[in-house]
Amino acid sequence: MGTASEPTPRNRRRWRQWLWLLLLGASVFVHAQTCQSAPDMDASVRTALENAAKRYFEMSARDDVAALKQNSIVSVAASFSGIEAAVKENQAAFTGAKVTVRPPFLLTADGPEPLPRAEFLCGVFGPSGQTKDSAVFVLNNLPSGKYGVTILDVNGGHDPRTLTFVLQQAATDWKLAGFYARSSQACGHDAAWFIQRARDFKAKAQNHNAWLYYREAIALSAPVDFMSTLATDKLYDETQAAQPSDVPANGNTVDISAGGKIYHLTEIFPLAVGDDLDVVVKYDAADVSNTARAFQENTAVIKALVAKFPEFREAFAGVIARAVEPSGRDYGSLLAMKDIK
Repeated sequence: MGTASEPTPRNRRRWRQWLWLLLLGASVFVHAQTCQSAPDMDASVRTALENAAKRYFEMSARDDVAALKQNSIVSVAASFSGIEAAVKENQAAFTGAKVTVRPPFLLTADGPEPLPRAEFLCGVFGPSGQTKDSAVFVLNNLPSGKYGVTILDVNGGHDPRTLTFVLQQAATDWKLAGFYARSSQACGHDAAWFIQRARDFKAKAQNHNAWLYYREAIALSAPVDFMSTLATDKLYDETQAAQPSDVPANGNTVDISAGGKIYHLTEIFPLAVGDDLDVVVKYDAADVSNTARAFQENTAVIKALVAKFPEFREAFAGVIARAVEPSGRDYGSLLAMKDIK
């Protein structure tokens, strides 16, 4: 499992189509993956999960990566560099901070082989899907075993964060199987602020700004990408209603003309950099080894993008264009909005 990646657009609503089938009798599927929320699990298990989470946070706060690695499952310990980097990156937020442990979840995966796509429905669901106390977890290639998901709210340090541990049961111990730290704010603002700004943009028919601000709100609302709640489901519905048809999303590319050349845009998303919120656009490039030429093409794409969507000038401090080779190597350039003529 390891550490979380950048949020990616995806449809987290598909499980709703199968909810009642799951609850009414798809026994093979249900028995392969079950979830207990905090009120349903044994008190000793809940206490063990909460205590393990607090212990691993204390290790993280004092930068004791050696102890964290020693208390990790074998596969995580064998590739620990990502967690080690995340611990160091979050030191300012962890040092001197107070933590509150949210009620944990206990996930059980059964079967002789790892589950390609394990979906856990936790808590009580209603006819329309999730309720205020429910959650859905989707984990890919999950080996059989018992897993605890513990979410900590970290406050009082550099800035507020959530820290999510995935713990795997090993005999009577709970070993570290995943480490996911995420800021609860971007550019000094929380998810509620971005939601309100998105609604304001939508009211002004600036759907491109609205959609990107909704996406930032989603990233701040969910402590991990593989968890959804009633609040995030509602936010996804609102986001999808605002999604324009002329942006790259869900694996679809969009073409843009710049300097007499057609560029295939593959991704566009917001990115908080300090106090600034920028918009990032990625596009296909045959070769980025000639950085002077790549810079010129990035500049052309940035200018064409802002010319096409002038509303970006109101919502973002700058635009970052990244030319991406088929190998994945890329070259990026940033232009401040005031410098885009």
